[in-house]
Amino acid sequence: MSGALSHIRVLDLSRVLAGPWAGQILADLGAEVVKVERPGTGDDTRHWGPPFLQNQQGENTTEAAYYLAANRNKQSLTLDFTQAEGQRIVRELAAKSDILIENFKVGGLAAYGLDYASLKALNPRLIYCSITGFGQDGPYAKRAGYDFMIQGLGGLMSLTGRPEGEAGAGPVKVGVALTDILTGLYSTAAMLAALASREQTGKGQHIDMALLDVQVACLANQAMNYLTTGTPPRRLGNAHPNIVPYQDFPTADGDFILTVGNDGQFRKFCEVAGLTALADDPRFSTNKARVANRTELIPLIRQATVFKTTSEWVTALEKAGVPCGPINDLQQMFADPQVLARGLRIDLPHPLGGSVPQVASPIRLSETPVQYRNAPPLLGEHTEQVLQQWLGMSTEQIAALRQAGVL
Repeated sequence: MSGALSHIRVLDLSRVLAGPWAGQILADLGAEVVKVERPGTGDDTRHWGPPFLQNQQGENTTEAAYYLAANRNKQSLTLDFTQAEGQRIVRELAAKSDILIENFKVGGLAAYGLDYASLKALNPRLIYCSITGFGQDGPYAKRAGYDFMIQGLGGLMSLTGRPEGEAGAGPVKVGVALTDILTGLYSTAAMLAALASREQTGKGQHIDMALLDVQVACLANQAMNYLTTGTPPRRLGNAHPNIVPYQDFPTADGDFILTVGNDGQFRKFCEVAGLTALADDPRFSTNKARVANRTELIPLIRQATVFKTTSEWVTALEKAGVPCGPINDLQQMFADPQVLARGLRIDLPHPLGGSVPQVASPIRLSETPVQYRNAPPLLGEHTEQVLQQWLGMSTEQIAALRQAGVL
């Protein structure tokens, strides 16, 4: 069975995370994705370790876990496009591509004749996705942009962390490079939209994606909380700005998360917890009242939750229909029955490690399911294959390019 995008060719000139994440999604959906990397060093994330993939003897390989997270189902082509011959090859590949992904600084590829205007002249159907920190225009356009910096500048860190007055108070970044990941997701949506548009018009287009734009867009209800009131939201730790109780609570052996979404669920929780009087108290009977009086309500709940274990709370509240759950570390998460049932860990054959673990795609398509064709490639693993299949080069031509340092 062919993948949904098995008819699509993608030239991926991006590195690190946002661009490669988008490329991996397209590859998972069946697209033929060629990852163009610098000879000798390749994608920066190949070296962002430890940890590194271990071989069957338990020794570290050269493949960093970070790189392995975002590059499966791709082919790796090493190519030096600072050289004229390398630029020519990229142009020939772009002429045969449906999509090109790049995350160089604004104007960075124009010096090599690899910008959108230059490649559009060769391939008017090309969809050219540029991912930068701040976009193609504006006063920050020339700046480099990294996820951590954008989390701070883009407002996310002002919302994340313990509130003022508590121990450990202060802004905290999200534990994964979430802005990069979200930019990869938005970029994928944009490229799929451009493909759909091309079916109607026959024309490609330029996509201008910025980490800052994505970060601001993904502030969601918190952005609207500010825009409708003029008051910047404050850090609430694990609490929710609009729903109460919706946070972590201590138990006899740790902590658990209680996510009460409506007044009926709050009453059910109170009945299980032996706090029925709280559900009848006008200070707490509605969500609006609970938000206004959270400082009085939360300590009362905390006093009750410490007398049962996390497992006891989860079992009792699930039976009552109250959403809740444990706070798992990654070992516990990957051992969770639902995670196991959904097959969220997979293993793919790897030439250095024997096999490499991967996190499965969350996309479930009934007619064109995701297929895991190959592990993240070794640096330059498919150079000859791509040049032969895409451009019809001979073994002698490829050897000459290697000799000249182009490959």
